Order: sequence, then structure tokens, then C-alpha cells
Amino acid sequence: MFTGSARICIHLQGVATLKEKRMIVKSVIGRLKSRFNVSAAEIDRLDNKQMAVLGIAVVSNDRTFTISQLDTILSFIYNDGRFYVGDVKKDVCAFDEF
Repeated sequence: MFTGSARICIHLQGVATLKEKRMIVKSVIGRLKSRFNVSAAEIDRLDNKQMAVLGIAVVSNDRTFTISQLDTILSFIYNDGRFYVGDVKKDVCAFDEF
């Protein structure tokens, strides 16, 4: 089993309130969950209007698929015009049989 995780920092320009920020972040998370069947959440900078940190997790039995899925998700996020992407960290871990 392989787990892939990504920590993505996004910068929102022109957002005046936390309500606006949360609408954008909830929209992105919802689209990720429905389109890619992954776990996603806002994990840091919750009270910062201009920045959000998203955490994404993928589980698969194929390492290549896990990496490909993370790359596709990152491309999807990069192509969203409502914000720009800052720091990105991703990792894939293998778990041996129990």
C-alpha cells in the first residue's frame, strides 16, 4: 500500500474577509474530493485572510498511480485562477504487509 500526501500553500489576493477566503478554500477542497476521490482539508493559516495551507492524502496499491494522482492534483490547483501557489511539499510512503 502506498500513501501520498501533499502540503500546498496558496496565496489569495484581493480577499477582504475570512468569509471570502473560506468560500474559495471550501470550493477547492470540494472539487478535489469529488474529482479525484482524495482526502483534503485546510490544515494551517486558518485565520489568515491572504493565505491557506491545504493538506491532501491519496491511498493506492500502485506507487506510480499515487505519484501521478498527486501530480494531476497539483496541476489542477496550479490552473485555478483565484489564487497563486506558493510552497509545495509532497511525499509518497510505502507500507509493508502487516
